Amino acid sequence: MRTDICDLLDIEFPIFAFSHCRDVVAAVSRAGGFGVLGAVGFTPEQLAAELDWIDKEVGDNSYGVDIVIPQNDAGAEEGDPARLHEKLLGQVPPEHFAYAKKILSDHGVPELPPGEFHNGLLVRSTSTTARLHAAEALRHPKVRCVANALGAPPQDLTGQIHEAGRLVIGLCGSVEHAQRHVANGVDIIVAQGAEGGGHTGYIGSLVLWPQVVEAVAPVPVLAAGGIGSGAQVAAALALGAQGVWSGTIWLGTEESELTDQQRDALVVARSQDAIISRSLTGKRSRMLKSGWTEAWEKPEAPVPLPLPLQDLVAGEAVTRLSRYPEYSRDVHITPAGQVAGQIKQVRRASDVLLELAGEYVETTERLNALNERLDAAPGTAAK
Repeated sequence: MRTDICDLLDIEFPIFAFSHCRDVVAAVSRAGGFGVLGAVGFTPEQLAAELDWIDKEVGDNSYGVDIVIPQNDAGAEEGDPARLHEKLLGQVPPEHFAYAKKILSDHGVPELPPGEFHNGLLVRSTSTTARLHAAEALRHPKVRCVANALGAPPQDLTGQIHEAGRLVIGLCGSVEHAQRHVANGVDIIVAQGAEGGGHTGYIGSLVLWPQVVEAVAPVPVLAAGGIGSGAQVAAALALGAQGVWSGTIWLGTEESELTDQQRDALVVARSQDAIISRSLTGKRSRMLKSGWTEAWEKPEAPVPLPLPLQDLVAGEAVTRLSRYPEYSRDVHITPAGQVAGQIKQVRRASDVLLELAGEYVETTERLNALNERLDAAPGTAAK
């Protein structure tokens, strides 16, 4: 399974594991893959503590950090998180906050303690926050790559990352996106098909992957969206990808950040239960169907706001459901891709990685056996 990207990053398997949980990141990097920590949701101080911990746990291995800077960034001109927070809060209609609170109230989820705001002064999906995240990531020598979940970072930030000797990863959902990323200096492209969890586009993986590979060659491409088995890894490499970027399968591990209630929902979910909703961030996001997503589809629901305003609306709900998980079984907020339907039990992250590698070998051996049959067929040589 060794590809050029393995040599580039000195990893055994070209399998990237995106997770908001430091334990998953460390476990995958130790086992020979490449863990990537999702920084969104952490304050810069919290991120520093998470990266300090990962540094100690990965040994001589490397890992990555994923930040979130929208292409149309509402906070691009505001460098102070406190002022940005106040400014954006003033743009959220009160009925949106009221509706989000009503959803939780209808499901019996307790309020947060008085005076505790959902994310303090953190506005998650803007360059103000992401630049602080990137600066912190670059203080850690074992952080080999910085990824932007919503495409190419601004060119000045890309330059800073390159000057620090690190690589830039950009996620895309179309050929046009991929080509813009390469023009802006992105070193590795992640082509995510519509099956993927979280923010996702409209084009299916089997169509998207080879199109992007051809369009950006020789820039390496990682395939994302629908990676839940070694056979799917083999399919991605067969279509020209140099590796895979996976997320949902790591949610079903012992180390993941999910609550027990979310993990239970993931294990019983069917692929069709991973639906598209704008209720979390305002952008198209694939997540498990729940009382939260259904409530935002009702006729009386306000229209979800654009990013990052809807992120603020949902932020308190995310925190309350995390604080009181026993109330979240029917109203959980769980981004996940369609491979959720393949997750049937909770396992250790290292076991998942090794199983992907083993299934890949089984798949390629099966294909080799078919080729041997072709070679042995009467008249094949003459043809």
